[in-house]
Amino acid sequence: MGQVKKEQIIEILKQCYDPELPVDLWNLGLIYDIQIQESYDENKSDVNITMSLTTPGCSMGQDMAQDIKTKLESMDEVNQAFVEVTFDPPWNPEMISEEARKKLGVGVSGPQEREESNINTEWE
Repeated sequence: MGQVKKEQIIEILKQCYDPELPVDLWNLGLIYDIQIQESYDENKSDVNITMSLTTPGCSMGQDMAQDIKTKLESMDEVNQAFVEVTFDPPWNPEMISEEARKKLGVGVSGPQEREESNINTEWE
């Protein structure tokens, strides 16, 4: 055991999903900050996560935060996990990773790809 690494936490966050979208919270850009501190048990870490939601009215926010907490605390290296939900700054779709954009089909075709298509847009 020992201190948990940020990469390990990110792998766990990639297993936590927004219930309304088929994309994990990490790739949606909902995770704003990860802080790792030594726990009172020097062989473990305390983890603080700051996250947001896609909309302030999202009723699943507590469920997503609890999912993160449960999964992190199941790790041998983690003593306690704390998850804070914030709306500052507000989340926006530009925060979505390229991987998630492809999965959602958002912004995958650029203007060059559209120009090269064989669709005839001229009226006869």
